[in-house]
Amino acid sequence: MRQDLVDVWHAYRTPIILSALLLLAGLRIFLHTTEDREPLVALPKIYNEPQQPQVSEKTISKAQPVAETEKKSSGPRRIKGGVTRKASQEDKTAPAEHDRPAKVLVFFSSVTTKTEKIAHDYIKTLEAFLDQKANETDDKFLKPELLDLTEIDFEDYFVSPPKSPEGAAYFYLFLIPSYNIDTINDTFLQHLQETHHDFRIDTAPLSSLVGYSVFGFGDKEGWPNEDEGFCFQAKELDKWMSKLTGRKRAYPVGMGDMKSDHAERFTEWTFGVQEVIAQASQTGFLGEGVPGSGDAVESDDEEAEGDDGEVVFDDEEPSNSKESDGSRPLDDVEDLGKMIRPSKDGNEGPRKAALAVDFTTYPSASKRKGQAPVIKEMVAKDSPTYNALTKQGYSIVGSHSGVKICRWTKSALRGRGSCYKYSLYGINSHQCMETTPSLSCSNKCVFCWRHGTNPVGTTWRWVVDPPEMIFDGVKENHYKKIKMMRGVPGVRAERYAEALRIRHCALSLVGEPIFYPYINEFLAMLHNERISSFLVCNAQHPDQLAALKAVTQLYVSIDASNKDSLKKIDRPLHRDFWERFLRCLDILREKRFRHRTVYRLTLVKGFNVEDEVEGYAQLIERGLPCFVEVKGVTYCGTSTSSNAGLSMSNVPFYWEVCEFVKALDRRLQEKGLGYGIAAEHAHSCCVLLASNRFNVDGKWHTHIDYQRFFELLEERGPDGDWTPEDYMGPPTPEWALWGNGGFDPRDERVDRKGRKMEAVVSREAPE
Repeated sequence: MRQDLVDVWHAYRTPIILSALLLLAGLRIFLHTTEDREPLVALPKIYNEPQQPQVSEKTISKAQPVAETEKKSSGPRRIKGGVTRKASQEDKTAPAEHDRPAKVLVFFSSVTTKTEKIAHDYIKTLEAFLDQKANETDDKFLKPELLDLTEIDFEDYFVSPPKSPEGAAYFYLFLIPSYNIDTINDTFLQHLQETHHDFRIDTAPLSSLVGYSVFGFGDKEGWPNEDEGFCFQAKELDKWMSKLTGRKRAYPVGMGDMKSDHAERFTEWTFGVQEVIAQASQTGFLGEGVPGSGDAVESDDEEAEGDDGEVVFDDEEPSNSKESDGSRPLDDVEDLGKMIRPSKDGNEGPRKAALAVDFTTYPSASKRKGQAPVIKEMVAKDSPTYNALTKQGYSIVGSHSGVKICRWTKSALRGRGSCYKYSLYGINSHQCMETTPSLSCSNKCVFCWRHGTNPVGTTWRWVVDPPEMIFDGVKENHYKKIKMMRGVPGVRAERYAEALRIRHCALSLVGEPIFYPYINEFLAMLHNERISSFLVCNAQHPDQLAALKAVTQLYVSIDASNKDSLKKIDRPLHRDFWERFLRCLDILREKRFRHRTVYRLTLVKGFNVEDEVEGYAQLIERGLPCFVEVKGVTYCGTSTSSNAGLSMSNVPFYWEVCEFVKALDRRLQEKGLGYGIAAEHAHSCCVLLASNRFNVDGKWHTHIDYQRFFELLEERGPDGDWTPEDYMGPPTPEWALWGNGGFDPRDERVDRKGRKMEAVVSREAPE
């Protein structure tokens, strides 16, 4: 039987297989035509064909069947695509972010009831302020609410913001004392930490808040500094709130000592917070800015950038190429030993210096033909120069002025150290504005930290902006840049408040300030607002220097001790650059009993250090300045500097600067010129030599009495008869004197990752 079946299969297998296939195909067709099908949802379009009709968004939202759509169109169906909007976005009645009423929640904790009393008083003040703002503007403010952390459920406020019938936009404020005993603060901080690390909860569950800010109360007697615990719980709270809100720190952490300055610090903080609340209620966000206000980068890395007196050469653009340099900027000269790398050929010696270039300009063809020259803007907004300078962080004011916030301003705001001018002259770095009324210069220095992107010229041939416009513009842009620092981690509230009042102006940003035709008028505007002036010139404009009126401190850059060296390192445009240079030194000698005069020596190994002590001593003897600043050039690594013949090996170690200063001091003593080594700022690789005129009763007085300077100016006018000794300040602080390093004791030295580090200063050559 079995054999019979096999024989039948072999005989008829072909028709059997074909019959089975036909049967299956028929069954498939039958089932396909009789089953109930769901309507097909059309896919979004991914291309456009103008000749085809479009289907409206309404068709998409209703997910119509293909058959219905095809009745309206003779061609293939084309769907208008796009991201599906959320229901709240589709609701046209939902208020815009800035139209939502604002509600401030003030959270506090208190063990001794001191903070509780302050909180109750504050909520009344805040309510009065919000009522006033509501009457003055169209902004809507709900009544602020005071909440005790011991009486609330953290889940209701710190996993997601509470829901409000009015759709309020919430603003969180915290008043937190720090305790070294177990309190509600510990439970609260633990809750925030667990919320942040809970994988079931969004990374930033409180990102819908408009912003937040923290004020901490502490005891400096119990905890003398922040690292040892002063206001440590307030700082911890600020850190976790920053993470949970997506970095919406609206104002720096305020900190006050309950036994001394808490009332003053708290008042500063409240005024700053009120300003932010008023702004946020109008705009719906914390404000534009660098990673900072409203969008603070939590990394402690800072961009190394040039600042007044910190001569730097760095890249125009960071390179991502693995073959580029793999380097990082150098912030501190003391770190040089960790940074030096051999060149590709294995040598660490200085590169061959670039040939000096003669940039002297010749009369244009139009002048030779007797045609009137066309007056243009120095830095037009559509020019490559404008793009290059703004990319480097400048704000261009008018057509030839600029302002920029320097690295030391940012550092001082965060309590990480101040500029050398604080050590040597008593300038608060966070209250100093760095600007210039002329971006043009008459030199092309090989160490220029702006890579030659600024204009050059020997005479003013551009449009001249009025000094009033420049003065108002630089102030406005400086304050704008300061406000951009509002949300940056670590910014100290009291210094931020102080920074909103400019007290000093460094006219040394880039270019040549005295090149501006109305420099005296600009200086008068500074002085009228009691802003001190520190003006730096390059010793190439003797007529303008001679005509200069009162300046708080007048610098001349002395970049070389002889003609050949000056030509190589400064690459001046004027053919008679050496004669102009010497004439400027003579003018400084004439002014030394009217102005505080300063020689600034920037040391570049391989250019102006070796065997030039005698030449520098002769230049000092010629000008007899009040002070001589000796600084080492600071390196950040650039292609531009490499083309100029500069490398890491051209940067002197601090001990090399000290050796040079000691040699120069000995030579000045031998000449009987009456100078001594007064102060230092090792962080900037800077040492100050001072005339014995400023050594009173065996103590150096290099700081300035700014109040007295303005009094003399008001009493006797810009041409008045006074001497630098008349506004000489108190004795130079012990920590700033030669041999003590010069680092601001109020601050903490940190590395690039924000870790505390000791300031180790080496003034002697390594053995």
